[in-house]
Amino acid sequence: MSNLRIFDPVVNDPFESMFRRFLSPIRMEMDNGALEMRVDVTEIDGMYKVRADIPGAKKDDINVRIDGNLVQIDAEMKRQKDTKESGGKVLRSERWEGAVSRAFTVAQDVDESKVSAKYEDGVLTLELPKKATSTAKKITIQ
Repeated sequence: MSNLRIFDPVVNDPFESMFRRFLSPIRMEMDNGALEMRVDVTEIDGMYKVRADIPGAKKDDINVRIDGNLVQIDAEMKRQKDTKESGGKVLRSERWEGAVSRAFTVAQDVDESKVSAKYEDGVLTLELPKKATSTAKKITIQ
């Protein structure tokens, strides 16, 4: 069983969530190419490593927020100006403009002071060290 949970405030109903996943290929076509952030999360040597695909975003337009074990990534995308050939017209444009956001939880709290982030070639890479856990100590009663 995975400890990774996706936080989607729009979908609270499990049936609706299942229905959305079932129709996802159709929905992607209906969205006219709207960007969905793809995220891979792995656990290595006391840390979580996150790779998020955010093609076309600028580094300054990406925000990452860590709150305990909740990770949220937001990005603002801006459309490039349409270019037309002289005398021509745009037949189809799949460039997208707007905001994209992903939020998920990991099994253990993240040490915010040691987080590192790098954005290169449309991929955001986060290294999220786990916060040291306190071990339970048995108290002797006198």
